Amino acid sequence: MRSPPLPYPGAITDVAGIDVGHDSDTRRPTGCTVVLARQGAVGGVDVRGAAPGTRETDLLAPGNLVQQVHAVLLAGGSAWGLDAAGGVMRWLEQQGIGLNTGHGLVPIVPAAVIFDLGVGDSRIRPDAESGYRACAAASRLAPAQGNVGAGSGALVGKLLGAERAMKGGVGTASVTANDVTVGALIVCNAVGDVLDPATGRVIAGARTADGRALQNTRDALLQGMQTRHALAGRNTTIGVIATDAVLDKAQAQRLAQVAHDGLARSINPVHTQLDGDTLFALGTGTSGRSADMLLLATLAAEATARAVVNAVHAACGLSMGTQYWPACTDWTRP
Repeated sequence: MRSPPLPYPGAITDVAGIDVGHDSDTRRPTGCTVVLARQGAVGGVDVRGAAPGTRETDLLAPGNLVQQVHAVLLAGGSAWGLDAAGGVMRWLEQQGIGLNTGHGLVPIVPAAVIFDLGVGDSRIRPDAESGYRACAAASRLAPAQGNVGAGSGALVGKLLGAERAMKGGVGTASVTANDVTVGALIVCNAVGDVLDPATGRVIAGARTADGRALQNTRDALLQGMQTRHALAGRNTTIGVIATDAVLDKAQAQRLAQVAHDGLARSINPVHTQLDGDTLFALGTGTSGRSADMLLLATLAAEATARAVVNAVHAACGLSMGTQYWPACTDWTRP
Protein backbone atom coordinates (compact mmCIF):
# COMPACT_ATOMS: atom_id res chain seq x y z
CA MET A 1 0.00 0.00 0.00
CA ARG A 2 1.38 3.41 -0.96
CA SER A 3 1.53 6.12 1.68
CA PRO A 4 -0.76 9.09 1.04
CA PRO A 5 0.98 12.18 -0.34
CA LEU A 6 2.27 14.68 2.19
CA PRO A 7 0.59 18.09 2.45
CA TYR A 8 3.51 20.02 0.97
CA PRO A 9 5.85 19.23 -1.94
CA GLY A 10 9.57 19.55 -2.35
CA ALA A 11 12.66 18.84 -0.29
CA ILE A 12 15.79 20.59 0.88
CA THR A 13 17.67 18.61 -1.75
CA ASP A 14 15.90 20.71 -4.41
CA VAL A 15 18.61 23.24 -3.54
CA ALA A 16 21.57 22.52 -5.81
CA GLY A 17 24.65 21.66 -3.77
CA ILE A 18 22.77 19.99 -0.90
CA ASP A 19 22.70 16.26 -0.13
CA VAL A 20 20.95 14.57 2.81
CA GLY A 21 21.58 11.23 4.51
CA HIS A 22 19.93 9.47 7.44
CA ASP A 23 21.14 6.81 9.83
CA SER A 24 18.48 5.11 11.97
CA ASP A 25 19.44 2.82 14.86
CA THR A 26 17.57 -0.50 14.72
CA ARG A 27 18.04 -1.13 18.45
CA ARG A 28 15.81 1.74 19.57
CA PRO A 29 14.21 4.76 17.91
CA THR A 30 17.13 7.17 17.52
CA GLY A 31 19.55 8.22 14.84
CA CYS A 32 21.08 11.15 13.02
CA THR A 33 20.63 13.14 9.84
CA VAL A 34 23.36 14.95 7.94
CA VAL A 35 22.93 17.82 5.49
CA LEU A 36 26.00 17.87 3.26
CA ALA A 37 27.36 20.82 1.30
CA ARG A 38 30.21 19.06 -0.50
CA GLN A 39 31.39 22.26 -2.21
CA GLY A 40 30.96 24.30 0.96
CA ALA A 41 28.21 26.73 1.88
CA VAL A 42 28.03 30.02 3.74
CA GLY A 43 26.45 29.26 7.11
CA GLY A 44 24.41 30.98 9.78
CA VAL A 45 22.57 29.91 12.92
CA ASP A 46 19.96 31.21 15.33
CA VAL A 47 19.11 29.62 18.68
CA ARG A 48 15.74 30.59 20.18
CA GLY A 49 15.09 27.82 22.68
CA ALA A 50 16.48 28.16 26.19
CA ALA A 51 17.94 24.64 26.44
CA PRO A 52 20.00 23.98 23.29
CA GLY A 53 22.47 21.20 22.63
CA THR A 54 24.84 22.45 19.93
CA ARG A 55 28.36 22.30 18.50
CA GLU A 56 30.42 24.77 16.45
CA THR A 57 27.80 27.52 16.46
CA ASP A 58 30.13 30.35 17.50
CA LEU A 59 32.18 30.09 14.31
CA LEU A 60 29.05 30.94 12.29
CA ALA A 61 28.89 34.47 13.71
CA PRO A 62 29.39 36.99 10.87
CA GLY A 63 32.51 38.50 12.43
CA ASN A 64 34.33 35.20 12.88
CA LEU A 65 36.97 33.79 10.56
CA VAL A 66 35.54 30.63 8.97
CA GLN A 67 33.48 31.50 5.90
CA GLN A 68 32.04 28.13 4.87
CA VAL A 69 30.74 24.95 6.43
CA HIS A 70 30.74 21.49 4.85
CA ALA A 71 27.89 19.77 6.67
CA VAL A 72 25.33 20.22 9.42
CA LEU A 73 24.54 17.32 11.73
CA LEU A 74 21.15 16.85 13.38
CA ALA A 75 20.99 14.01 15.91
CA GLY A 76 19.04 12.31 18.64
CA GLY A 77 20.66 11.20 21.88
CA SER A 78 20.77 14.58 23.63
CA ALA A 79 24.33 15.84 24.21
CA TRP A 80 25.65 12.31 23.62
CA GLY A 81 24.50 12.60 20.01
CA LEU A 82 27.03 15.36 19.31
CA ASP A 83 29.62 12.55 19.09
CA ALA A 84 28.20 11.72 15.66
CA ALA A 85 29.82 14.88 14.27
CA GLY A 86 33.21 13.17 14.58
CA GLY A 87 32.08 10.54 12.10
CA VAL A 88 30.85 13.23 9.72
CA MET A 89 34.25 14.92 9.90
CA ARG A 90 36.05 11.64 9.25
CA TRP A 91 33.92 10.90 6.17
CA LEU A 92 34.42 14.41 4.78
CA GLU A 93 38.18 14.22 5.31
CA GLN A 94 38.26 10.94 3.38
CA GLN A 95 36.49 12.69 0.50
CA GLY A 96 39.06 15.50 0.50
CA ILE A 97 36.53 18.01 1.87
CA GLY A 98 37.41 20.52 4.58
CA LEU A 99 39.16 23.74 5.51
CA ASN A 100 42.77 23.58 4.36
CA THR A 101 44.85 24.61 7.37
CA GLY A 102 48.21 23.89 5.76
CA HIS A 103 48.50 20.96 8.15
CA GLY A 104 45.60 18.92 6.86
CA LEU A 105 41.91 19.37 6.23
CA VAL A 106 39.50 20.31 9.00
CA PRO A 107 35.86 19.77 7.94
CA ILE A 108 33.53 22.33 9.51
CA VAL A 109 30.47 20.55 10.93
CA PRO A 110 28.07 22.49 13.18
CA ALA A 111 25.52 20.31 14.94
CA ALA A 112 22.39 20.33 17.10
CA VAL A 113 20.62 17.55 18.99
CA ILE A 114 17.20 16.63 20.32
CA PHE A 115 16.39 14.79 23.53
CA ASP A 116 14.96 11.33 22.76
CA LEU A 117 16.47 9.39 25.68
CA GLY A 118 13.01 8.72 27.13
CA VAL A 119 12.10 6.52 24.16
CA GLY A 120 13.66 3.10 24.75
CA ASP A 121 17.10 2.30 26.20
CA SER A 122 18.83 5.62 26.83
CA ARG A 123 22.24 3.92 26.69
CA ILE A 124 21.80 3.62 22.92
CA ARG A 125 22.49 6.90 21.13
CA PRO A 126 24.11 8.11 17.90
CA ASP A 127 27.90 7.97 17.79
CA ALA A 128 30.67 8.66 15.29
CA GLU A 129 29.86 5.51 13.32
CA SER A 130 26.26 6.68 12.99
CA GLY A 131 27.40 10.02 11.62
CA TYR A 132 29.71 8.29 9.16
CA ARG A 133 26.92 6.01 7.91
CA ALA A 134 24.60 8.98 7.43
CA CYS A 135 27.20 10.63 5.19
CA ALA A 136 27.74 7.42 3.22
CA ALA A 137 23.96 7.25 2.64
CA ALA A 138 23.62 10.89 1.56
CA SER A 139 22.32 11.79 -1.88
CA ARG A 140 20.51 14.44 -3.90
CA LEU A 141 17.31 12.37 -3.80
CA ALA A 142 14.42 13.65 -1.69
CA PRO A 143 15.14 12.27 1.79
CA ALA A 144 12.82 9.96 3.71
CA GLN A 145 10.54 11.69 6.22
CA GLY A 146 8.86 10.77 9.50
CA ASN A 147 10.36 8.12 11.81
CA VAL A 148 13.86 8.20 10.38
CA GLY A 149 17.30 9.56 11.23
CA ALA A 150 17.28 12.25 13.90
CA GLY A 151 13.47 12.10 14.00
CA SER A 152 13.27 8.40 14.87
CA GLY A 153 12.47 9.03 18.53
CA ALA A 154 10.94 12.51 18.24
CA LEU A 155 7.67 13.26 20.05
CA VAL A 156 5.45 16.36 20.09
CA GLY A 157 2.98 17.79 22.60
CA LYS A 158 4.70 16.83 25.85
CA LEU A 159 3.65 19.69 28.09
CA LEU A 160 0.92 17.57 29.70
CA GLY A 161 3.26 14.60 30.09
CA ALA A 162 5.13 12.38 27.63
CA GLU A 163 2.47 9.68 28.00
CA ARG A 164 -0.02 12.05 26.36
CA ALA A 165 2.30 13.09 23.52
CA MET A 166 2.22 12.07 19.84
CA LYS A 167 4.86 11.04 17.34
CA GLY A 168 7.02 13.71 15.76
CA GLY A 169 9.73 13.18 13.16
CA VAL A 170 11.70 14.61 10.25
CA GLY A 171 10.04 16.71 7.56
CA THR A 172 11.24 18.61 4.53
CA ALA A 173 9.79 21.00 1.95
CA SER A 174 10.93 23.60 -0.57
CA VAL A 175 9.63 26.75 -2.24
CA THR A 176 10.87 28.42 -5.43
CA ALA A 177 10.26 31.98 -6.64
CA ASN A 178 12.10 34.23 -9.09
CA ASP A 179 14.53 31.41 -9.92
CA VAL A 180 15.66 31.06 -6.31
CA THR A 181 14.91 27.98 -4.20
CA VAL A 182 14.76 27.70 -0.42
CA GLY A 183 14.38 24.32 1.24
CA ALA A 184 14.00 23.28 4.87
CA LEU A 185 14.62 20.07 6.76
CA ILE A 186 13.17 20.04 10.28
CA VAL A 187 13.35 17.57 13.17
CA CYS A 188 10.22 18.21 15.23
CA ASN A 189 10.46 17.14 18.89
CA ALA A 190 8.53 20.07 20.36
CA VAL A 191 7.00 20.43 23.80
CA GLY A 192 4.16 22.29 22.06
CA ASP A 193 1.52 21.24 19.56
CA VAL A 194 1.90 21.26 15.78
CA LEU A 195 -0.60 23.40 13.86
CA ASP A 196 -1.55 23.59 10.23
CA PRO A 197 -0.51 27.20 9.49
CA ALA A 198 -3.14 27.45 6.75
CA THR A 199 -6.02 26.88 9.20
CA GLY A 200 -4.55 27.33 12.69
CA ARG A 201 -5.93 23.88 13.59
CA VAL A 202 -3.88 21.60 15.85
CA ILE A 203 -2.93 18.45 13.94
CA ALA A 204 -0.61 16.74 16.46
CA GLY A 205 0.29 17.33 20.08
CA ALA A 206 -0.91 16.78 23.61
CA ARG A 207 -3.90 14.45 23.93
CA THR A 208 -6.77 14.36 26.38
CA ALA A 209 -6.42 12.16 29.45
CA ASP A 210 -8.14 9.24 27.69
CA GLY A 211 -5.75 9.62 24.74
CA ARG A 212 -8.53 9.74 22.17
CA ALA A 213 -8.53 13.40 21.16
CA LEU A 214 -6.27 16.43 20.92
CA GLN A 215 -6.16 18.61 24.03
CA ASN A 216 -4.87 21.89 22.49
CA THR A 217 -2.01 22.92 24.75
CA ARG A 218 -2.46 26.66 24.19
CA ASP A 219 -6.08 26.53 25.32
CA ALA A 220 -5.13 24.34 28.28
CA LEU A 221 -2.54 26.90 29.39
CA LEU A 222 -4.97 29.80 28.99
CA GLN A 223 -7.50 27.93 31.11
CA GLY A 224 -4.95 27.38 33.88
CA MET A 225 -4.60 23.61 33.44
CA GLN A 226 -1.74 22.14 35.46
CA THR A 227 1.13 21.17 33.16
CA ARG A 228 3.93 18.64 33.57
CA HIS A 229 7.14 20.67 33.43
CA ALA A 230 9.77 18.17 32.43
CA LEU A 231 13.47 18.88 32.79
CA ALA A 232 14.50 21.63 30.39
CA GLY A 233 16.03 20.30 27.21
CA ARG A 234 13.83 17.22 26.87
CA ASN A 235 12.24 18.84 23.82
CA THR A 236 13.55 20.76 20.83
CA THR A 237 12.92 21.49 17.18
CA ILE A 238 16.08 21.71 15.11
CA GLY A 239 16.70 22.05 11.40
CA VAL A 240 18.48 23.42 8.37
CA ILE A 241 17.28 25.97 5.83
CA ALA A 242 19.22 26.04 2.57
CA THR A 243 19.10 28.26 -0.49
CA ASP A 244 20.88 28.39 -3.83
CA ALA A 245 21.07 32.20 -3.57
CA VAL A 246 24.41 33.92 -3.01
CA LEU A 247 24.70 34.89 0.67
CA ASP A 248 27.30 36.42 2.94
CA LYS A 249 27.53 35.36 6.57
CA ALA A 250 25.38 38.21 7.88
CA GLN A 251 22.64 37.30 5.41
CA ALA A 252 22.89 33.61 6.33
CA GLN A 253 22.48 34.50 9.99
CA ARG A 254 19.47 36.62 9.14
CA LEU A 255 17.93 33.79 7.15
CA ALA A 256 18.27 31.48 10.15
CA GLN A 257 16.60 34.12 12.32
CA VAL A 258 13.58 34.67 10.09
CA ALA A 259 13.11 30.94 9.51
CA HIS A 260 12.03 30.74 13.17
CA ASP A 261 8.90 32.61 12.07
CA GLY A 262 7.96 29.36 10.34
CA LEU A 263 8.29 27.50 13.64
CA ALA A 264 6.08 30.11 15.31
CA ARG A 265 3.40 29.56 12.66
CA SER A 266 3.40 25.79 13.02
CA ILE A 267 4.24 25.08 16.71
CA ASN A 268 2.51 26.47 19.80
CA PRO A 269 4.00 27.12 22.32
CA VAL A 270 7.46 27.41 20.78
CA HIS A 271 10.89 28.74 21.86
CA THR A 272 10.18 27.82 25.48
CA GLN A 273 12.44 27.30 28.49
CA LEU A 274 11.93 23.57 27.90
CA ASP A 275 13.03 23.58 24.23
CA GLY A 276 16.41 24.09 22.56
CA ASP A 277 15.04 25.30 19.23
CA THR A 278 17.94 25.83 16.81
CA LEU A 279 17.95 26.53 13.06
CA PHE A 280 20.93 26.65 10.71
CA ALA A 281 20.99 28.38 7.32
CA LEU A 282 23.17 27.44 4.36
CA GLY A 283 23.75 29.40 1.16
CA THR A 284 25.26 27.33 -1.64
CA GLY A 285 25.26 30.18 -4.18
CA THR A 286 24.69 27.70 -7.01
CA SER A 287 22.00 29.83 -8.67
CA GLY A 288 24.48 32.68 -9.08
CA ARG A 289 21.73 35.11 -8.03
CA SER A 290 22.31 37.71 -5.34
CA ALA A 291 20.06 37.56 -2.34
CA ASP A 292 16.80 39.49 -2.22
CA MET A 293 16.45 39.21 1.54
CA LEU A 294 12.75 40.11 1.65
CA LEU A 295 11.99 37.29 -0.77
CA LEU A 296 14.36 34.85 0.93
CA ALA A 297 12.91 35.61 4.35
CA THR A 298 9.40 34.91 3.08
CA LEU A 299 10.47 31.65 1.42
CA ALA A 300 12.46 30.50 4.46
CA ALA A 301 9.60 30.95 6.92
CA GLU A 302 7.18 29.25 4.53
CA ALA A 303 9.45 26.27 3.82
CA THR A 304 10.10 25.83 7.54
CA ALA A 305 6.42 25.81 8.47
CA ARG A 306 5.66 23.36 5.67
CA ALA A 307 8.48 21.03 6.73
CA VAL A 308 7.10 20.92 10.30
CA VAL A 309 3.67 19.90 9.01
CA ASN A 310 5.20 17.25 6.76
CA ALA A 311 7.20 15.89 9.70
CA VAL A 312 4.10 14.92 11.68
CA HIS A 313 2.13 13.78 8.63
CA ALA A 314 4.97 11.46 7.60
CA ALA A 315 5.36 10.04 11.11
CA CYS A 316 4.05 6.61 12.09
CA GLY A 317 2.70 5.66 15.51
CA LEU A 318 5.31 4.21 17.87
CA SER A 319 4.97 1.48 20.53
CA MET A 320 7.45 1.03 23.38
CA GLY A 321 6.33 -1.54 25.95
CA THR A 322 2.84 -0.56 27.09
CA GLN A 323 3.18 2.99 25.74
CA TYR A 324 1.85 3.95 22.33
CA TRP A 325 2.43 7.35 20.78
CA PRO A 326 -0.01 7.81 17.88
CA ALA A 327 0.71 9.76 14.72
CA CYS A 328 -1.60 12.42 13.37
CA THR A 329 -2.65 10.06 10.57
CA ASP A 330 -3.78 7.39 13.07
CA TRP A 331 -7.21 8.95 13.38
CA THR A 332 -9.62 10.95 11.27
CA ARG A 333 -10.55 14.31 12.74
CA PRO A 334 -13.52 16.43 11.75
